[in-house]
Amino acid sequence: MKFHAYISKIRSFLSYKVFTALIYCLLALVLLLILYQNMKPETYDMEKFQVADKTIRSPKTIEDEMKTAEEREKAAEAVDKVYVFKKEMAQNRVSLLTSIFDFVSETNHESTQDGKEEDKKDKSKEVAIQDRLKVLKSKLTGNVSEDITDAISDSILISLLQANESDLETTKNVVIQHVESAMTEKIRDDGLNDAKKLVQKQIRSAGLPEPLEKAGEELGQYAIVPNDLYDPDLTEERKNQAMAEVEPVKILQGQIVVQEGHLIDRDTYRQLELLGLLKSNPTIKPLIGLVLFVALVIGAIYIYFSKVDLPEDKKQNYLLLSSFIFISSLVVMKIVGLIDVELNDIAFIFPAAMAPMLIKILMNERFALIMAILLAVCGSILFHDGIAGTINVEVAVYILFSGLAGVLFLSGHNERNHILRAGIFVSLINLLLILFLMLGGNGQYAPTEYLYYALYAVVSGLLSAVFTIGLIPFFEAGFGILSTMRLIELSSPNHPLLKKLLTETPGTYHHSVMVANLAESACEAIGANGLLARVGCYYHDIGKTKRPPFFIENQLNIENPHDQLPPETSRDIILAHTTDGAEELRKHKLPKEIVDIAEQHHGTSLLKFFYYKAKKENEKVTESEFRYPGPKPQTKEIAIISMADSVEAAVRSKTNPTPEEIRTLVHQIAQDKLLDGQFNECDLTLKEIEKVKKVFCETLNGIFHSRIEYPDIKQQKVIDGGTPN
Repeated sequence: MKFHAYISKIRSFLSYKVFTALIYCLLALVLLLILYQNMKPETYDMEKFQVADKTIRSPKTIEDEMKTAEEREKAAEAVDKVYVFKKEMAQNRVSLLTSIFDFVSETNHESTQDGKEEDKKDKSKEVAIQDRLKVLKSKLTGNVSEDITDAISDSILISLLQANESDLETTKNVVIQHVESAMTEKIRDDGLNDAKKLVQKQIRSAGLPEPLEKAGEELGQYAIVPNDLYDPDLTEERKNQAMAEVEPVKILQGQIVVQEGHLIDRDTYRQLELLGLLKSNPTIKPLIGLVLFVALVIGAIYIYFSKVDLPEDKKQNYLLLSSFIFISSLVVMKIVGLIDVELNDIAFIFPAAMAPMLIKILMNERFALIMAILLAVCGSILFHDGIAGTINVEVAVYILFSGLAGVLFLSGHNERNHILRAGIFVSLINLLLILFLMLGGNGQYAPTEYLYYALYAVVSGLLSAVFTIGLIPFFEAGFGILSTMRLIELSSPNHPLLKKLLTETPGTYHHSVMVANLAESACEAIGANGLLARVGCYYHDIGKTKRPPFFIENQLNIENPHDQLPPETSRDIILAHTTDGAEELRKHKLPKEIVDIAEQHHGTSLLKFFYYKAKKENEKVTESEFRYPGPKPQTKEIAIISMADSVEAAVRSKTNPTPEEIRTLVHQIAQDKLLDGQFNECDLTLKEIEKVKKVFCETLNGIFHSRIEYPDIKQQKVIDGGTPN
């Protein structure tokens, strides 16, 4: 029993959705099992302060966050504190000193104006000084933002109040000069005392009167403040900038983490743990990543099949077929990857074009391209051994372009010699790809290595073609697939059934060829399968070989046997040719599509001639008794063959039909079948029927065109100017 027969049995117990979901789940599970071993990182049983028994390299590039944090902390600590020099503070301190001296002068001036009243009151000088001191403090407190009275002693202020105007002015100029000079330089907190001592020394050397000298020193020291100030915000900003400029510390892909024979210290152990290379600390991240990848692959396949406009059973059959080819290719990849040779890139011998070519032949070109992409991605995982990382980009590019080349170079006819020719072209593309990868990678290769890689490329292309040719029959038989190649084989006149048709029913054979020409042209005009229509037409009347003389096209120079038979008997003979043909085709194990054409090409149409003949003899005869058993055409191809069969027979019955007669016959036959409901169960549209009628007319006009009547020999001599004998 064929594989698809077992599938049909399973399908009968499950609904369409459940069975489809089961296929996707099984495909996902198999993908996980095949790819997991290559995704799972190698782990080691190591402990701290143990001597490494082998050199371990990093399988991936990963950031060492702890080291990165340490480096950034160092960069932040290396940033000096940021100070901002406030030039305006020199002028502010000078203005403060000026205000102090001005308030002293103002207070003295006010006391001088009130001097007579003071004498009358007979106040002592000490009381007067204290009064002026109070007035001065009041002025300073009310007009100066700083609390000067706490910073400067009363004795200093009294010294200023007791000084004459000239000495006070001199002291003012000396103090302001040296304070201004000092404040033009940067003064920080740690250098404040030195600046004050310098100003004190400079004022002391100015030769001021003793009381004013001390006052000047104290005022000068008071006026000196830091003008190069620490900015915490700017400092923090500089630190953040320095930290941001530190590149993340990474353990690079392929980098040696621990050398054989070296001690595994704490830092090395931490790196091994970070990379997930310790058996004591396994990670599920690769498994999660693989699950996501498989979900993407299954999703891509699901989206494609959800948009394909096919019957449910055929869609499931294609899904099973593509899944089987996909998994088989991955198994071959796995086997190739296990081959142990000196050259690590044995992956290049994998027949990458095999699966895309099979899919194109058995299904269609669009999904073949998708298959090439999926195999390239999966191959990059399965063949990543020997390099660090998860995928092998070089192998992915190689498999992708090799698969695409197989699809593009495979011609539409898909005969065996065309497949072999496509394999040769794929070998050439493989060779160019390998040369590109070798020369573009700046690697050093020995001449023998170039020879090996070239051999891999050629073998890969040829194996793709050989495997494709060898596996097609198995997939066709196992999944009930009717491929283009199979159709071409069935169209060969050497097929036993076609030989039988030609020898036993030559008229039917000729009729079948004519119908094939009409049907193929019409199918191609509306985008249907023209080759299937042609081959189906060759076999559609194979049932007539059972009783050849009872069909008019085979009644050459013999009497029509139906003239001697009752219409019911004739009916049974004519109607039986569809079921007889289907039975004969099944007996010879022809594809279901060809059997359906033989069985459905008359649908449930009425056998009019014998119906009307029987009606004359018996009025109780019903149409249903003289209709074909059906079923009605289920596909566009069968519907077109049905029209072509009737049109060819009708036009052939005419003697030298004109284009107008042909057009009328074609229109009438198509209209009759349409009104009779023969196209109700297929998706043939009215627009497509009009295209089919147009193609029929053009083809038939070409066949039955008017021919030139050539003159006989005597007439030709007269035309040439000679004299007839």
